[in-house]
Amino acid sequence: MSISQYSTDLDKNAANYSPLSPLTFIERAASVYPERCAVIYNDTRRSWCETYRRCCRLASALQLHGVATDDTVALMLPNVPAMYEAHFAIPMAGAVIHGLNIRLDPDAIAFQLKHGGARVLLTDPEYSATVGAALKQLDDKPLVIDVDDPAFKDGEQIGDVEYEDFLAAGDAEFAWELPHDEWQAIALGYTSGTTGNPKGVVTHHRGAYLNAVSNILAWNMVTHPVYLWTLPMFHCNGWCFPWTIAALNGTSICLRSVSDVSIFDAIKRNGVTHMCGAPIVLNLMANASEELKRGIDNRVSIMTAASAPPPTVLEAMARLNFNVTHTYGLTEVYGPAVVCSWHEDWNQLPMSEQAELKARQGVRYPMLEQLIVANPETLEPVPNDGETIGEIMFRGNIVMKGYLKNADASRSAFAGGYFHSGDLAVCHPDGYVEIKDRSKDVIISGGENISSIEVEATLYRHPAVLEAAVVAMPDEKWGETPCAFVDLRTDAGAINEQELIDFCRDNMAHFKAPRKVVFEPLPKTSTGKIRKFELRERARQL
Repeated sequence: MSISQYSTDLDKNAANYSPLSPLTFIERAASVYPERCAVIYNDTRRSWCETYRRCCRLASALQLHGVATDDTVALMLPNVPAMYEAHFAIPMAGAVIHGLNIRLDPDAIAFQLKHGGARVLLTDPEYSATVGAALKQLDDKPLVIDVDDPAFKDGEQIGDVEYEDFLAAGDAEFAWELPHDEWQAIALGYTSGTTGNPKGVVTHHRGAYLNAVSNILAWNMVTHPVYLWTLPMFHCNGWCFPWTIAALNGTSICLRSVSDVSIFDAIKRNGVTHMCGAPIVLNLMANASEELKRGIDNRVSIMTAASAPPPTVLEAMARLNFNVTHTYGLTEVYGPAVVCSWHEDWNQLPMSEQAELKARQGVRYPMLEQLIVANPETLEPVPNDGETIGEIMFRGNIVMKGYLKNADASRSAFAGGYFHSGDLAVCHPDGYVEIKDRSKDVIISGGENISSIEVEATLYRHPAVLEAAVVAMPDEKWGETPCAFVDLRTDAGAINEQELIDFCRDNMAHFKAPRKVVFEPLPKTSTGKIRKFELRERARQL
């Protein structure tokens, strides 16, 4: 075989090749827009130049402490500036970001710190009791850095050093380097672990770079966005938006805690243009008081993920002049990797039909090479008929490296050359994907498959329903039947179980309607996802 003319003497070199890494985004922001505001938190405002120098200091201080390439640095922090800075500083030091879910108990935190091998832990006083209990379970304890926050008065400092003091030891002119290999790990994030110990998802610099840019393209973002942090940065590294906002020289508005008051206040005060959040955040906003909703002059773009927001919520947000983009993804694909790309002609449809279209998960992200809905055994794609159910699978550069110290789980997840999501969906004639359920959430009643999402969507159409979740309940005759857990609106009045069951029977096939309705607040994760595994256990005891 002859040698190609395009191969001879045309090798990669320092002039024509550089590993892809989102670290380049902050260096550019600081050099092009040094005085532009990068971070706002309460009364604190920092420019891109200040933020970049603080990141360099933290990276330098970490290396001085002995942190080296591929060491793990854990974060137990809310959405405060230190959390944002860490997303650049830790990989600048060559280390790996490990964002801990702030809602986890001490046992789960201890497991992750040990399994991930954390050398350093940054923690907030609010979580001192949890972190303190977790550290007692470790033989090899990390260096603990307290990130003091004047906005939080309780808790206690349990660390070896305070964050600002630690930064002071670092060099603001630290000459950090890009990774030698863009496949180098940038972050470690753990799955929910509802059926045992969670799996550690390892992502790389290349994927983080590509998905940060993919966010821009999928959302039609322009330079200098004002982004409100309601999505926890520990969740899939804030869906890669710490890096996206740096790439666009934008401004991050940090919120320590999320409430309807804090959200609407931040939007009005700072001219927020973009924000992300789970459907629960949209629900919170849609049901806020009319007084809070008044006074928003600019249109706000909202990206949501997890399960599809109920059409009623999407309609309510549209009437408030909030433009909702529905996405879908997993920790294993850096957060959002599928988007319901909007078509202009859909704007002519009635609001209810627009909401139904927007509730679909959609098509692949610009930087995702392949998205299919297929038979999980044969890998044969399902027909685009909107009816045949298959499993959503991914292939491309924004798929994780694999699961940390779990080769069997990695092989299973990548079987057949695709990442298997575990989510069941259909593919519509236009190629748009719509999730019907998680494989573990499908209710099999008398041999018939019932989508819990379909039942939930019907319940949300009842004007008294604020939130709803449907799970399987054991049944001697049918094997299992749908059980609905419902949280009612405060002005719902007297609503009984039979009324909601009858409402479902009037609006869907009778066999799909819930046989039992339980009225109570729904348990949720810190990212707003309903903890269905808890509800399944409750249903088994009814």
